[in-house]
Amino acid sequence: MTDAAETSRSPVRPPLDALADSWEAAWVGRRTASFTDCCTGDVQYEDPVVVEPALGVETLAAHAKRLWQAFPDIRIERTGQRIGSAGFGCLPWRVLGTHRGDLAGLPATGRFLTLHGIHYVEIADGRIRRARGFFDLYEAGAQLGLLPTRGGLGETALLLLRGFGLRPRA
Repeated sequence: MTDAAETSRSPVRPPLDALADSWEAAWVGRRTASFTDCCTGDVQYEDPVVVEPALGVETLAAHAKRLWQAFPDIRIERTGQRIGSAGFGCLPWRVLGTHRGDLAGLPATGRFLTLHGIHYVEIADGRIRRARGFFDLYEAGAQLGLLPTRGGLGETALLLLRGFGLRPRA
């Protein structure tokens, strides 16, 4: 069998899958330069941990580096079909790792984290121009032992303190 015959039988990967694979590889590859392979130079990035949007590849890479330091064994698993059209995409994922370093002012807990999320991306010229990460920050805090677990007395007390209408009426 020739190389040409093998190539003609290989499935063609959709452009979104190739871009998403490059994006995931940048997040777990521990090479900040990898973001230039999948992002525009003026990329904008936001997620619940980023205080201000990360503007540009260097700022995004610095955010990723902080994540790698906090979760040195981090890995990302694809959790569903990637969906996209006309310059947009949704990339579902699950991140797993052990919290071994400071992140966003929170000291290491030594706890293992499994968190589902999604990146919504805007694509320009075959690269990610803007990405917004969505995940349950409360769930992350609970898994790391920083917040009460859902449905427990601790969560009820926390909501009471925040004033979510749990006080008896006079």
